[in-house]
This record gives sequence, C-alpha cells and structure tokens, in this order.
Amino acid sequence: MATSTRFDKFLQNITATSTDRADASMRAGNAASKLHSHYYTTTYSGSTLRIIGGYGKGTAARPPRDVDILFMPPNSVYHRFDGYSGNGQSALLQEMREVLKSRYPNTNIRGDGQVVVVTFTDGHAVEVLPAWKTDSGKYLVPNTHDGGSWNLVDHDAEIKNIADSDARSNGNTRNLIRMMKTWQDYCSVPIKSLALELRARNFLSTWEYYEKGTAYYDWMVRDFFGGLIKNAGNYCTIPGIEERCYYGDAWLSRAETAYSRAVKACDFESSSSDTDAAIEWRKIFGDKYGF
Repeated sequence: MATSTRFDKFLQNITATSTDRADASMRAGNAASKLHSHYYTTTYSGSTLRIIGGYGKGTAARPPRDVDILFMPPNSVYHRFDGYSGNGQSALLQEMREVLKSRYPNTNIRGDGQVVVVTFTDGHAVEVLPAWKTDSGKYLVPNTHDGGSWNLVDHDAEIKNIADSDARSNGNTRNLIRMMKTWQDYCSVPIKSLALELRARNFLSTWEYYEKGTAYYDWMVRDFFGGLIKNAGNYCTIPGIEERCYYGDAWLSRAETAYSRAVKACDFESSSSDTDAAIEWRKIFGDKYGF
C-alpha cells in the first residue's frame, strides 16, 4: 500500500466527522442559550456565541475533544465585575458556573483560569470563555490568575492565520495539525495545542514541499518533528495581539522519540517496506494509523 494511501486513510480516521461537528455545535448552542437566557431578556439567536478553538479553525481531530466557545454577555456584566475590589474575574466565572449548573445539575462544571469547563462523560466538553468585543475587533476576556485581570485576545486573527496557511499549502496545514494533535493525545505530550498549531503554520511557511500531496506526508511529519525539536524553549507569536506563546520543553524527549521513529519510517517508505513503515507510524500515532 502506497504512502499516500495509508496517510489518506489515517486522515479519514482522525478528522472530525459531520456527526462530531453537529454534536459540538449542539452542545455549544445549549450552553450559550442557557447563559443568554440568564443575562439577556431577548430570545437566543446565536448572536452571542462564537465557536473558536479546533472547531472554529477547522482543525478538530478525533476522538472528540473540547468545544471552545466565546459567550458575549452585555457590557453591564463586564462593568459589574470590573468594579470588584478583588478578582472580579473569578467571581464572574463562578457566577457563570452556577448558571450552567442549573442547566446541567449532574455534570462536572468548574472554573479554570479563563474559562468555565462543562465536562460531559459521553463526548465533548464545552469550555466557555466570556468575552466582550472591543472597538478594535479584539475581545476582552477574564484571567483569574495573579489576583485577576482582563486580557485582549484576537481569535479572528488566529482563525484567519490557519485558514490562509491552509489555502496556501493545499490543505496541508490543517492536516498536519490534526496529525500532531493525534500524536499529542496518543503519546500524552505536554504541549499546548495552540503551540502545535502555530508551529505547523510557521513550519509550512518555509518547508520546500509545503503544497505537495499525501505522498510527501512521511517527510512532512519527519521534518516537522525535527523543526519542533530545534524550537524547544523558544516561542511563537500569537496572531493579532503580538503576545508570545512559549513552546516550553517538557515535551522534548517525546518529540525526539517521535522524530527517531519518523526517520525509520521514512527509510522503510523509501524501500517499500510498507508494513515496517506502518509499525513505526503507529508508535507515533496509535492504531488510527492503519496498515
């Protein structure tokens, strides 16, 4: 079986299905609708919800993970919690947690840094980030750490960054991100998904075969790992806000192992040793990579 055929099947196995997307949309809408009914007197229409993260960027991988959403309360809610003498951001998340708890009384719901996490046992978790759109088009969001603060984010710029790279690379950006998320999940790699996304975009901006098809995916995976290793301890810039996203290095040994296996797999691909190549890829990606 050719390299391209095996990677094509692998991508089918790890790409979110229409059912996954519909379930994510339903859960996001249900959570946003409950919050909307609490904070607004108008009927919920979806205008106060924005799906971001993997589903917003088109990089969601299987099995289903979190659905990241922005919920946009009225401006009066921001001013109410901004007026707190201490960590109004934490108080905001706790209030939203209680609202969602009335909708999901038997579900684990917690505040976590910037978001309220609704953890379902049968599929997607929903991470709700309260946000207010500013005149610049960016969003003001809470951060409960270090006594509480408000931070600017630009999810529109993040989404556009991936979309533009994906268009330039003939779909390779999103495919590479999905594969790396699969590695992250299968090998329990302690690296942020955002770091993988931005690294994939930066890697493909200079990679010689950036627009080639899946016949080149063995080299793409190998070279991505090689580049990731070189960036241990480095950082990338988050689009729209010029803030640094640090790669860290807690994942380095896992990346080095993956790179070594990818080199072996590429050698097997070159000698048409398909089964041996697939065995090495499965050590990186798990059984979603078939023979």
